[in-house]
Amino acid sequence: MIFGLTTFTLIHVVLSLLGIVAGLVVAGGLVAGKRLDGWTGVFLTTTVLTNITGFGFPFVTFLPSHAVAIISLVVLPVVIAARYWKHLMGLWRKVYVVGTLFALYLNVFVLAGGAAVPPDPRADRPRPEAKRAALRADAAPRAGAVRLARPCRAAGVPQRADRTSVRRRVFATRLLILERRRSVRE
Repeated sequence: MIFGLTTFTLIHVVLSLLGIVAGLVVAGGLVAGKRLDGWTGVFLTTTVLTNITGFGFPFVTFLPSHAVAIISLVVLPVVIAARYWKHLMGLWRKVYVVGTLFALYLNVFVLAGGAAVPPDPRADRPRPEAKRAALRADAAPRAGAVRLARPCRAAGVPQRADRTSVRRRVFATRLLILERRRSVRE
């Protein structure tokens, strides 16, 4: 390993916390119907890096955090494709919203799971209130995401109405071309 384990842990934790903070800002933007491109990039980058660095720790058995990281690393490329390659068109908007909030939920869940692990292995039980807090923190953005699933003109993203207007403009252009051809013939 290039860094010591404590430095690597610090980098992993900082990336994780940055990802969660950026994810909460992005979730707030989703609720408000605003596209926050810079925050989205920070969220997606730090979340991917957090998941990748999570596999750099020494481990003997497959842990639940590894399963969550694998799920997140399956979801994140779809979210990135929906955002940057499909430009949130059509169904990809909903894929982006659900995937973004799910990735944020997984980040917060792993953070809460880490907080729920007792510091002393001989302790009686983990603290379930940390997991409940994570579930409560994720409920508000999911409720507001339903609003974003409906397109917002302020976000500058093409909508279905724009597709209809494009069809009308194409139809009008074709009519003009036909009229010009008729006038040329006469």
